[in-house]
Amino acid sequence: MAGGNNEPFSIDVSTRLRRLPPYLFARLNGLKAEKRRAGADVIDLGMGNPIDPSPEFVIDKLAEAAHDARNHRYSVSVGLYNLRREVALKYKRRYGVELDPDREVVSTIGSKEGFSHLMLALLSAGDTVVVGDPAYPIHMYAVTLAGGSVMAVPLGNDEAYLARIEHVLQGLQPRPKLVIFNYPHNPSAITIEPEFWVKAVALAKKYNVLLISDFAYGETCFDGYTAPSLLATPGAKDVGVEFSTMSKPYNMAGWRVGFCCGNHEMVRALSTIKGYYDYGHFAPIQIASIMALRHGDEFVAEQCKIYEKRRDILVKGLRKIGWDVETPRASMFVWARVADKHLKGQGTLDFCFRLLEEADVAIAPGAGFGPNGEGYVRIALVENEQRIKQALRQMDAALNGAHRHQRPTNKTPQVRTNGELATAKHAGAVQDAANSSIIGG
Repeated sequence: MAGGNNEPFSIDVSTRLRRLPPYLFARLNGLKAEKRRAGADVIDLGMGNPIDPSPEFVIDKLAEAAHDARNHRYSVSVGLYNLRREVALKYKRRYGVELDPDREVVSTIGSKEGFSHLMLALLSAGDTVVVGDPAYPIHMYAVTLAGGSVMAVPLGNDEAYLARIEHVLQGLQPRPKLVIFNYPHNPSAITIEPEFWVKAVALAKKYNVLLISDFAYGETCFDGYTAPSLLATPGAKDVGVEFSTMSKPYNMAGWRVGFCCGNHEMVRALSTIKGYYDYGHFAPIQIASIMALRHGDEFVAEQCKIYEKRRDILVKGLRKIGWDVETPRASMFVWARVADKHLKGQGTLDFCFRLLEEADVAIAPGAGFGPNGEGYVRIALVENEQRIKQALRQMDAALNGAHRHQRPTNKTPQVRTNGELATAKHAGAVQDAANSSIIGG
């Protein structure tokens, strides 16, 4: 622990901290900071961190509530009743789902905090959780921090994907306790139809496992698509919960307001552990969030149109550069396969480092989200249209040379129409990803 005399003092961190893999993006973040300090105008499309402002009427309500000294006291860890009731009303209005604000809704400090604490509430040492690969990193890290193990299954959105999950549930002893789903998906942006949830719920009941739906991008949809909620599925509340957030649809990322809804025992477990960790949000934030939920539907729809326009510009530009890209129906990301001629034999981490160095554009390497993300990059729709066009010009100049554009040569998209996001050699494979180097934003 500590040395005597002149020996250096050392800190012996916990086993759970040592289980975490290296921070894969540290090198990229370091270069980005270094370039900005040197005066470079880095266009950062790496993180899903909205630049657009929160609704003005929500900000006004926050200021009004903050001037009331009664709101300056400790709040409650589960969230104000009126906030939880407003979440229930929105689920009823948007998805036709009945929720009890007292037993089936808990407010969280963003969906990431809620998900992580739910893992602490549900998992014991040695418990196993099934997660798709690639994945949003906290879906794996929170399991590891809670003492559990991750079984990574090549990602999809169809019956073949559910069959791969069932193969794990049948063959692994002790049987996994949880299955994590995330649609619209981060990073890949793949989507599902309501029938997928019907089959997933049936699978959960057959094998007595719990389901968690990360629905962070559920309202960020394009081209008339509506992402289905797990909770709208008959029987879903018997086996699972769903996390939602105000970060993306309302441009309230820094406000850190999220929700966990569904199975009352899972909600109760999360509420219990949160009672030991926090006192909830500052009350004015919750009061302003009530206004957003109550009056913000039109704002959410307009923000989707903004992301849709950015998506169209980015997809068109990437194809012109020579990349294989599908047009996403939802989320605030484009998931693109990098042309082999541009990778030049490198992995996507080194490729993104080179792109940042040569083009002043920051994007997220697919390898940061799991082995099956290698060869892809995730690009966030967080800059305005002009900045996205500028980023595309700089990428084209760095990769193809100025004024040179080539059409894609790869005719076989890796994100297949049936939703499978892995090459054929991965089909049916199961990987233990607890120790893999994955990170994301």
